[in-house]
Amino acid sequence: MKNCQNVATLLLRLSLSFGFLSAVASRLGLLGAKSSGWSSFLDYTEQVNSFLPKSVIPPVAVTSTVLETSIAIMLLAGLKTSYAALGASLLTLLFAIAMSYSFGVKEALDYSVFAFSAGGFLLATMPYYKWSIDQLLSTKQSKATI
Repeated sequence: MKNCQNVATLLLRLSLSFGFLSAVASRLGLLGAKSSGWSSFLDYTEQVNSFLPKSVIPPVAVTSTVLETSIAIMLLAGLKTSYAALGASLLTLLFAIAMSYSFGVKEALDYSVFAFSAGGFLLATMPYYKWSIDQLLSTKQSKATI
């Protein structure tokens, strides 16, 4: 059963990471014709955050992009995984709440944003991250103390 949990943890870590990376790649135009582009992302950010003044939309868009990229890289590498997973959970929960306010809760449910957030929270509670930089660092520290 432990092996299944290790595989599930790895798959959850990777799926959260690739979810963020795909969204960032699209808004930055890295997916060619499949990209949404920065302008469309700014428009969507304004729609999702309809309660915010228009002047703060660009900083919100940049901040979310930087956070998503950082969290994705940390999850992909398995570096400070519990912190990255908690960050993923909180960021997507804020997104789900903003979506629910602006479009209604159905939109956030249809796009599984709450499930994404819960997955991040679940990953943050795992006691161990096999196949990660965290594992390598903990193994080195254990050997150093012997």
